[in-house]
Formats: sequence, C-alpha cells, structure tokens
Amino acid sequence: MRVVVIGGSGHIGTYLVPRLVRAGYEVVNVSRGERAAYADAPEWAEVRQVVADREAPEFPGRIAELGADVVVDLICFTLESATALLDRLRGGVGHLLHCGSIWRYGPSRKVPVTEETGTAPVGEYGVQKDLIARMLKEETAAGGVVTTSLHPGHIVGPGWQPIGPLGSHDPEVWYRLSAGQPLQVPGIGTELMHHVHADDVAHAFEQAIARRDAAAGEDFVVVAPTALNVRGFAHEVARWFGQEASLETVSWAEFRRATTPELAAVSWEHLHRSQCFSVEKARTVLGYAPRYEPEEAVLESVRWLIGNGELKVARALAV
Repeated sequence: MRVVVIGGSGHIGTYLVPRLVRAGYEVVNVSRGERAAYADAPEWAEVRQVVADREAPEFPGRIAELGADVVVDLICFTLESATALLDRLRGGVGHLLHCGSIWRYGPSRKVPVTEETGTAPVGEYGVQKDLIARMLKEETAAGGVVTTSLHPGHIVGPGWQPIGPLGSHDPEVWYRLSAGQPLQVPGIGTELMHHVHADDVAHAFEQAIARRDAAAGEDFVVVAPTALNVRGFAHEVARWFGQEASLETVSWAEFRRATTPELAAVSWEHLHRSQCFSVEKARTVLGYAPRYEPEEAVLESVRWLIGNGELKVARALAV
C-alpha cells in the first residue's frame, strides 16, 4: 500500500514516516525539500522524496499523479487548498487524512472538551481548520472520498521550541524559572494548555490508517492524557532545575506592558482558550495510546534545546 505524506519532514512526519515504513507501507514524502526531518532514522533511506510547493497551482495534480492508496496531508491550512486537493483525489485515493488543530474549537466552557462539546472557533486559523474538518466529514457522508481528520494539541518534541508556561515561545520564561527568579503570570494561573508529543500524534495517524473503516468520516482530538495549567506548568519547570517557582499574578494589562506586543498576543491566544480535551473517542475507535504526559514531552524538548545550545538557562537540569 502506497502512502503519500504531504509535509513529512516536519514535526509529525519526523515520526510518522519511519513508523509507516516499519509497518510495511511504501512511503512517499512530499515537501519543499528545504530541510531534513527533525530526527534521523534508518527508515528514511527507503522513502521516496518528492519536491513540490503546496502553494503552486499544479500541486493537487502532482499529488494525484503519485498513485497513492492513502494521502496524509499534514500542512493544509485553508478550505480552498483542502478542496482543491480533494477534487483531484476523488475517485483515485482510498483514504485521505487531514491534520487539523484543537484550535478548531474556541475557548472552553466545559472540560474535558470532546469532539461534540467544543465551542465555535475564534481566529482565522481555527475557523479554517474547522471548515476543512466539516467539509471532509460531509464528503465521506455523501459517499465520496473516505476521509479522517485528526486534531493535535500543542505539538512538542526534540528540535523546536515548545509552547511554554505562559503560552508563548518566550525563552526568558525558561531562564527565569531555572534561576528561581519571580515570573509574572497573567490572569490567575489556572488557564489550561493541552500539549502532545509529535510521536503520539504520529501514532494516532498510523492507527487511523490501519483502522480505515472505523475512522471513515470521523474526526479525533489527539492530545496527551492530561493537560497543564499555567501555575502547574511553571512549578514543574522550576523543579527540573531544582528550584521553586516564584509566581506573581498580574492583570493582562500589566502583563502586556511588561513584554512585547507579539509575545503578549501569543500568550493570549493560548491562554484565553484554556483548553483541556478528552481522548476517549480516539482511544475507543483508533486504539490511541499516548506514551507521553505533557510535562514529559516538554522536558524532552527542553533537554534537546539546552543540549544543542538553543536555549539559555541559569543552571543545569536536575532531572
């Protein structure tokens, strides 16, 4: 069975592509060819590499010409792009899987959020992911292409900066916690974030491919078994460095004055949603079994960043 992975050199593909090779699939990775996967693996030697630009008008046709049984689309962000690809695959591919986002749901009102209880999305990114998921579900329900959409939380893993305790990529947060310095926290510190290790997301995609009939026309949230809130996350990070977190809760107005507009905006986007999800549907239907708790996944990322000189901290990890 031939599986074409669009964007297979990125976060999820780094783990998904080797998994698929080990499972016996013929794998084609489609990317812009600008970078290698985040982690090397011997299975990549068996992968066919195709260079293509997702934004090019001829892209959907190039994917159709690859003769895939399964297409995994990891880098689709607009309904227009998703529809263009689907139109070219209709009648030719057996299963189309789309990578969405938990941001297809808006700020939580009841937790844990399920696929049925999420609120309407806010922001263009979330709106587009929601529109894509709905379009794919309708396609399958109407007897068209078999589709599945999976919606990861905040993806973490070695090789890139994770979303930190304040809901942003601010490197200063890690330094202050490692040094035991006071950290200003906007709100009251109970706002939630739901991370997931990239390999657990890859596992979910592999399971959805293997259980095509069960996954047909469905959408799934893919996150860690539990979620972290701001203060719990900060205390956990401080512990990694043998410190106690010293947190000062401040208003959002105060927080915005103390940081850059860009970092404040990213923090707000993550924290005002305050999301925590259930993975029960993915467990029951796909056999999803995440290996990483959120703090374990983030620690793996931070350890890699420190070891590769990409994150400055005040002292060595104590764990």
